[in-house]
Amino acid sequence: MSWQWYPGHMAKARRLLRARLALIQLVFEILDARIPHSSRNPDIDQLLVGKARIVVLNKEDLAEPRATRAWLRYLQEEGHPALAVNSLTGKGLERIEEVIFRVAQPGRTGVLRGMVVGIPNVGKSSFINRLARGRVTAVGSRPGVTRGQQWIKVNPRLELLDTPGVLWPRLDDRGVAWKLAATGALKEEVIAVEEAACCLLSWFQTHHPEALAKRYPFVPAGASEEWLEELGRQRGFLLKSGAVDLSKAAVALLKDFREGCLGRFTLDQVPLDKNE
Repeated sequence: MSWQWYPGHMAKARRLLRARLALIQLVFEILDARIPHSSRNPDIDQLLVGKARIVVLNKEDLAEPRATRAWLRYLQEEGHPALAVNSLTGKGLERIEEVIFRVAQPGRTGVLRGMVVGIPNVGKSSFINRLARGRVTAVGSRPGVTRGQQWIKVNPRLELLDTPGVLWPRLDDRGVAWKLAATGALKEEVIAVEEAACCLLSWFQTHHPEALAKRYPFVPAGASEEWLEELGRQRGFLLKSGAVDLSKAAVALLKDFREGCLGRFTLDQVPLDKNE
């Protein structure tokens, strides 16, 4: 699974991010709590050298709590404060202002300017909206909704620069690619949706088969492809020929996962050498 996907607005966002860093004192790096490793741009450390940073694990309500705690410890050991939040409800943001002004040069005067960065569809706009206590930026469930850049006045002491997600130009790590697809960071128009669904199924069959059995009233034998075909048959996703529409079945499975219908799960595990 090797997908080439680097739309023009992504390349532009990367250039703008570099250009605007001189204006910034603080960076919020937004990650998906279900895939903290896979949703992290591998260039982020190089891009943000010398900038104060707070790492935010968003969508914590969809991730496994124990795994989230392990990831928070891991990220904090890297030297950056880390928070697990649900930007839709505000859970986890109670101490955010205290953390902000502790990290970004205590005692400084004037307006603190920050930047919110992350790959598509990790909840950057929802995070800003929650901080600003209002719907101040475009929010959507599809990756790439935030196309431009704008300053958001959070309070008299803090302004945030919203930036479009920056995704690396080549996805040749199969494990990373299918997790991004499963969580919705990649558009379904440009990915192998059936392959992503089968990878997700294989993960559940290995790690949490009970979650599949609880959600779906059938026990198909065989590989994930056969399981997906049975799901399509059960849901009535049939083509005119009578064959199962595997694409619709794949989309249905991914939708169930993304909405938490299968439960709370974290697909990325903390590296063993740091998970003590």
